[in-house]
Amino acid sequence: MTTRLTLWRELFTPQPRTLLANDDFTVSAFRYPSGVEALRLENGRGHLVVLPWLGQMIWDAVFDGRDLTMRNMFSQPKPAQTIVETYGCFAFHSGLLANGCPSPEDTHPLHGEMACAAMDEAWLELDGDSLCLAGRYEYVMGFGDHYLAQPSVTLRKGSALFDINMAVTNLASVAMPLQYMCHMNYAYVPQATFSQNLPDEALTLRESIPAHVKPTEQWLAFNRRIQQGEANLSALTEPAFYDPEIVFFADRLDRYTDTPEFYMHAPDGTAFMTRFSSAQFNYATRWILYNGDQQVAAFALPATCRPEGLLAAKQNGSLLSLAPQQTRHFSVTTGIA
Repeated sequence: MTTRLTLWRELFTPQPRTLLANDDFTVSAFRYPSGVEALRLENGRGHLVVLPWLGQMIWDAVFDGRDLTMRNMFSQPKPAQTIVETYGCFAFHSGLLANGCPSPEDTHPLHGEMACAAMDEAWLELDGDSLCLAGRYEYVMGFGDHYLAQPSVTLRKGSALFDINMAVTNLASVAMPLQYMCHMNYAYVPQATFSQNLPDEALTLRESIPAHVKPTEQWLAFNRRIQQGEANLSALTEPAFYDPEIVFFADRLDRYTDTPEFYMHAPDGTAFMTRFSSAQFNYATRWILYNGDQQVAAFALPATCRPEGLLAAKQNGSLLSLAPQQTRHFSVTTGIA
């Protein structure tokens, strides 16, 4: 039997308020000094802090005493229209009409309109050994697109793995473009190694240089070493070369497996894992950045296409189209294996 608890903004106050507690889970609601509302979802292994009204982004993730979230410049989430105005979260929903870094010819914001969407509804669902935070967001634009997004995050009893889900339904009378990435910003772990159930050659270095990347001679030389096979990024051992960012793409994952699994192995034996379906996400990106302000090892970002903007997806044939009243479902399992 599923128990549903509807949420409303008045529940969120500067002092944390417990909304639900049993032997397996505790849920508390609070409001940051910035005014952004947050839910702390806790089980016996750790907790998530989720922003139910701000794109349902996951602001923080801590399990087994390890902070999974990238180092960043934000002490708290900020009210924002675009993700760069509050880029301190563990995970956000990138898309849905357009995704990734826009080219000079693109008109969409970086990582799309969903990342900081003002959610219309939010609720909790308790069902046996699982706890779910779900929500709804209706995007509608006069003379434009109209869709329903239904994100959710599910935590289970005694587990350091959790699910990040998204369902999108086209409510318009014409087809809509669809680009989606589950953008998880894992913390940089020095000396960590990577593995995946794909051949090494499936991951290729990004050769284009987006507008936000400002190359240095050292960075360009390191990229050339990778291209020539003289260096690789199977381990996080040379942070001086990861500024600006180093990005790898894995395309058409269904050629290799129905269920891609990516791992980042910490020196102490901790294994961070991301698993998904290649029928839902046929692309993945690896994003590594290390500098004094931001440190991230996003070892697997599942997506429907490369994060190079709407026009690039149109040109390379990876842009999805959602028919009127059609729904697409996406699900990612991630955390500590």
